[in-house]
Amino acid sequence: MNHPARVEESALVVATAESVYRAVSNVRRVGEWSPECVGVWSRSQRFEVGTRFIGWNRKRLWFWFTSCVVVRAEPARDFAFKVSTFGMPVALWGYRFEARETGCLVTEYWEDLRSGRSAPIAKLLGLVFTGTSPKRRTAANREGMRATLARLKAVMERP
Repeated sequence: MNHPARVEESALVVATAESVYRAVSNVRRVGEWSPECVGVWSRSQRFEVGTRFIGWNRKRLWFWFTSCVVVRAEPARDFAFKVSTFGMPVALWGYRFEARETGCLVTEYWEDLRSGRSAPIAKLLGLVFTGTSPKRRTAANREGMRATLARLKAVMERP
């Protein structure tokens, strides 16, 4: 049986779950910590379930955009959005927040949603637009998550 690819990475951030959630759920700030996302466009000022936005991404010579919709927005607990391209599902990206005695454990997670008849096309588009082969996608996302969480931690812990 072929299971979808899933990746999770976590980091302890010395900040409250509420403050980290507020930062992450304001997706316009993602460019501050993401190694690929360079900007977000949305008509909305609030990112709650159903809010749509466009993510602009760059990796070396490649530049692409994705259509996104917020699917979970539980303050200080969980924030997630689905990503699609040309109407095809691509991925679920999200963050879980767990209050700890010394701060907040932030877990970034990703699930590959490319499946069914459109999966080969979505994987080919991923290669063409992002320069990352389908075989390398999971490892690339894990590396990106580690960088994202390290940068998020640095931003949130800055005095």
